[in-house]
Amino acid sequence: MKPHRKPPVAARKPDFFPAENVVTGWDARHLADHTEFDDYHFRNCDFSGADLSKLRFASCLFERCNLSSARLAGTALQNVAFAECKLLGLQFTACRDLLFGVHFDQCQLRYASFAGRQMPGTPFRGCGLDEADFADADLSGAVFQDCSLAGAVFQKTQLGGADFRTATGFSIDPERNQLRQARFSLPGLLGVVAKYELLVE
Repeated sequence: MKPHRKPPVAARKPDFFPAENVVTGWDARHLADHTEFDDYHFRNCDFSGADLSKLRFASCLFERCNLSSARLAGTALQNVAFAECKLLGLQFTACRDLLFGVHFDQCQLRYASFAGRQMPGTPFRGCGLDEADFADADLSGAVFQDCSLAGAVFQKTQLGGADFRTATGFSIDPERNQLRQARFSLPGLLGVVAKYELLVE
């Protein structure tokens, strides 16, 4: 008899920041003299199109920030939270592997790529993930709470124990993805069996 495995859980979302590390209205120019950011709270910052390559962010929170099309080559995101952010087209797949960990609340993630990422237990809450790429990613135990997933790519994705009960728009092929103990609402199951052209009444 196999022992019962607990579902993976993401690290605790960062919620404490020294006063001097709470910054508002920054743009890419403010990052020029830094290579590492520990325990920073970025508010209403515009880093759209910025080159964040090789920077390290640890236990940080981005709130109401725009990072759309920013470059993330070798960027370290270590327990980093995003709240109400625009993250359109971000290539998270280019981030450094070491200690990669993210949280998303009410974020716009259309066309973002998480292909090949190891991110078990990651929470996505109230996010627009249309056309996002999750191919070859490990999303075991991830939570897609109230998320839109129209056109999102799931191919050879580890989704064991993932929660899709309140997600919408997704299409997941059970023969090409690992879905053991994944959670779906009854209407959501149509997105899993769509390829079989079944009539559910």
